[in-house]
Amino acid sequence: MSQQITAKNWIMVALLGLTWGGAFLGIEMALRGITPFWLAAARIGLASSLMLAIIAYRGVPLFADPDAPKPWGMLLQIGALSTAVPFMLLSWGQQYVTSGFAGVSMASVALMVLPMAHFLIPGERLNWRKTLGFSAGFIGILLLIGARAFDSSGGELEIAGRIACIVAAGCYAISSVYMRKLPAVDPIALSGWLLVIGAVIVIPAAYIIEGPPKMPSAQTATWLLLLGLFPTAMANLLRVLVIRSAGPVFMSLTNYQVPIWSILLGALVLSEPLPGSLLLSLALVLSGVALSQWDTFKATFAKPN
Repeated sequence: MSQQITAKNWIMVALLGLTWGGAFLGIEMALRGITPFWLAAARIGLASSLMLAIIAYRGVPLFADPDAPKPWGMLLQIGALSTAVPFMLLSWGQQYVTSGFAGVSMASVALMVLPMAHFLIPGERLNWRKTLGFSAGFIGILLLIGARAFDSSGGELEIAGRIACIVAAGCYAISSVYMRKLPAVDPIALSGWLLVIGAVIVIPAAYIIEGPPKMPSAQTATWLLLLGLFPTAMANLLRVLVIRSAGPVFMSLTNYQVPIWSILLGALVLSEPLPGSLLLSLALVLSGVALSQWDTFKATFAKPN
């Protein structure tokens, strides 16, 4: 599968950063009326239901070649690693770690993807420009979050919570690389079936761990609906489209945007203070993106797509 990065890919990555950055706000509001595992189950359940309806309406099969071997095992792994497992790990882990550590964990996905893609994905070879650019972006996120990235929450299970966040980041990185290695598939069908796999795992897990769900209030239900539609269904589709067309390394640029958007939206909606390091951090992140993707950027916008 050849890598073709277009202007649409850049737009989709920007939308993903905004959407996932806003998800933190939605999760904070929803958690006032629902437990963490049922929050994850509701998000994936709503999103998978919507995507199944779209798949049924379109009638397009998942695999382009009906006679080729079907990699069902890899598909199940990707579904678990891209939704179910990280959603549950983050829901549990964020009870015991600071939000700063969780933000740095998600930003680390980009650095995890680089070496894996180098060895597993043709055309994603590491070079000094990519390494320096992604490192600059990660330093920018560390600067933005500051001491909160390393502060202790004081929780008895803090170490376990930190491990859960790091493992969740690793799940996102591995699933991105695996997704690129799938044969020709319909991206809309793929995004839907990955959510269905996640729902089949998360919903029973939520019932076993937290018992039967309670009826949410109208306000909580509204937040769950928004989370299911945008940061889950729409974002999962965009993620699949970007990875399949532009590759997991390009997709990982999203992870540097998420903490920035989260802080900006928190300031706008919840009147949270803006850190003084925001502008410097933003400059580092944008410089890192420019450095790592300069050749791609020139090739994309030098001629119309």
